[in-house]
Amino acid sequence: MFSQLSGPIGVFDSGYGGLTIFDKIRTLLPSYDYVYLGDNARAPYGPRSFEVVYRFTRQAVIHLFNEGCPLVILACNTASAKALRTIQQKDLAELDASRRVLGVIRPTVEIIDDVSRTKHVGILGTSGTISSESYSIEIAKMYPHIKVTGEACPMWVPLVENDEFDSPGVDYFVKKHIGHILSADPDIDTLVLACTHYPLLMGKIRDFLPKGITLFSQGERVAESLDDYLKRHPEMESRLTKNGTSRFLTTESADKFSEAASIFLHQPITVEQITID
Repeated sequence: MFSQLSGPIGVFDSGYGGLTIFDKIRTLLPSYDYVYLGDNARAPYGPRSFEVVYRFTRQAVIHLFNEGCPLVILACNTASAKALRTIQQKDLAELDASRRVLGVIRPTVEIIDDVSRTKHVGILGTSGTISSESYSIEIAKMYPHIKVTGEACPMWVPLVENDEFDSPGVDYFVKKHIGHILSADPDIDTLVLACTHYPLLMGKIRDFLPKGITLFSQGERVAESLDDYLKRHPEMESRLTKNGTSRFLTTESADKFSEAASIFLHQPITVEQITID
């Protein structure tokens, strides 16, 4: 179905947030070629059902395979929570068993036991990520002694995407959800930002966090995990092209994506508008 043997690393998100992951990956691994795809026309994914998120994510993965990507990173917690397992266990065998799709949840979970001292961890995410209980399930598999508490923060993504992440109006929503999760479990000492948009709110979140609580952002960890994966899988690493290029695709307005992306990447980019179905 897909003829190319080598190509760029694909990075997928439902919108802009995955750029926080992409930025850390590209910083750590600058020699590789990348194709970033944001499905902005159908974002946000957070409130959507498992079936819809899976269908949309599968379509995006197929598009990135058609772009020649041997490896795709789902830089989206909702897609990782609702679609990754099915794509890995079912679809890859039908599409191309030699290609790989990785997510952002497992790399985070793998080191959470080292980060938390009290073994009480809070997960801040979209409604979809929290309702899926993916973090709770994965943490329970690896570290059954860790207590996990989730808090859905549905307003945080639109605030970030409307460039309001540093405005006074954000304070109410950040204070509200931080208060909720710490009331649910006062022993929490680590909060995971389980949405790729949330790092842009770190300054505001820290304003309402008691001292001694670690705020864990995924970008650097996912980048380190990918670096380790490529070292452990030379057969995949050898298939990735290395010209240091980056392409950006969106299902929405290219101009709108380019403008918003500057918030995340702090540089102008050229964007191509595409259709996926």
